[in-house]
Amino acid sequence: MSNSIYPWQESSWQQLQLLRQRMPHAILFHGAAGIGKSDFIERFAQGLLCEAVLPDGHACGQCASCGWFSQQNHPDYRRVRPEALEDEPAESEEGEGEAKKTAKSAKAPSKEIKIEQIRNLSDFMNISTHRQGLRVVVLYPAEALNMPASNALLKTLEEPPPGTVFLLASNSLDRLLPTILSRCRKFALPMPTHAEALAWLKAQGVPDADSWLREQGGAPLAAMTQAETGNRDDLEVLLQLLAHPSVEGALKVADKLQKVPLGAQVSWLQRWLYDLFSYKLAGNIRYYPRYQKELASLAGKIHVSRLMAAIKGANERRATADHPLSPKLFLEDMLLDYAACCA
Repeated sequence: MSNSIYPWQESSWQQLQLLRQRMPHAILFHGAAGIGKSDFIERFAQGLLCEAVLPDGHACGQCASCGWFSQQNHPDYRRVRPEALEDEPAESEEGEGEAKKTAKSAKAPSKEIKIEQIRNLSDFMNISTHRQGLRVVVLYPAEALNMPASNALLKTLEEPPPGTVFLLASNSLDRLLPTILSRCRKFALPMPTHAEALAWLKAQGVPDADSWLREQGGAPLAAMTQAETGNRDDLEVLLQLLAHPSVEGALKVADKLQKVPLGAQVSWLQRWLYDLFSYKLAGNIRYYPRYQKELASLAGKIHVSRLMAAIKGANERRATADHPLSPKLFLEDMLLDYAACCA
C-alpha cells in the first residue's frame, strides 16, 4: 500500500500524529462521503502497526508488518465492513464450495454490519499480539452497524481490551448511537476546496471534471467513481423532470427509475432543491450550473415557504430511502410532492 494520502488530507494527517503520544482506544473519523476517509484510516492503521514508522507517521512500507498489511493478512489487524463493500472474491473449493458460492450469489450482499461480525472480534482481541505491538480494528461505515451490532460494539468500547485501537469512519454522525459517540475521540476530516478537488481529478485524467465534481457535491472520489461509469442517463432523467415538473412526468419517471438506488435519487433531489433555494435567495448555483435557465425560471415562480417544505420533506425521506416498502411508491410520492410544490 502506498504511503501517499490525498492532498487535501495533509493537514489532518499532521494533526492526527499529535494523538499518537496518548493514543485513544477509539477514534471516530467523520466527514462527507466520497472524500477518502476509509483510505485515510487504513493508512493510519498501517502506520500504527509498522515496526519502523517514519517521522511523519507514515508506514515504512519495508518491514515485515508492512508486508503482511499490504497482503491483507496482518495478524494484528481486522477490518469490519458490510458484505456489500467487500471487493475480494470469496474463497471456495471446487464442487461443494462452488455450490455454496452459487447459493450465496443468489442473495444480495448485506449493506449492514451484523452482530456476528462484531462477535468474531472476540478471539482476535483475547490473544496476545504477534510482536507485542498494538492491535488495530478498522470499521466503516459506522452507520451501517445494525442495532444488535451497535450494542455489541458498545460493550467492547466500554471495556476496551488493552493494546487495542478502534478506528471508525462515519459519513453521518447523527445516525450513530449517542453512547458510541461518547466513547470515541471524534476527528473531523474536512471536505477539500473545489480547487483542490478539481486539480486532483484533472491530474487523474478525469474528463469534464468540474461537472462531475459539482454533481457529487464536491466529493472528489465520488466524482471519479461516477465519471468512470460515464453514465449520466439516470440522473438526466430525474433532472429533466425536476426542470419541467408535472404529475404525468412524475409517474413516468418513478416507473423508469424504480431500480436506481433511492438514496442516490434523494440526494440528487436535495442538491436540486439546494440550488433552487440558493438561486432564489442569492442567484447562486452550486451543483447543476448547466440547468441555470430552468432553475432561474422555477425560482421566479416558487414561494419560499413551499420550497422550505420540499427541502424538509427530502431530508426526511433520506432517512428512510434505504428501507422502503416499495421503491416505486416511494419515488411516486417524492416526485408528486415536488411537482405539487412547483405548481
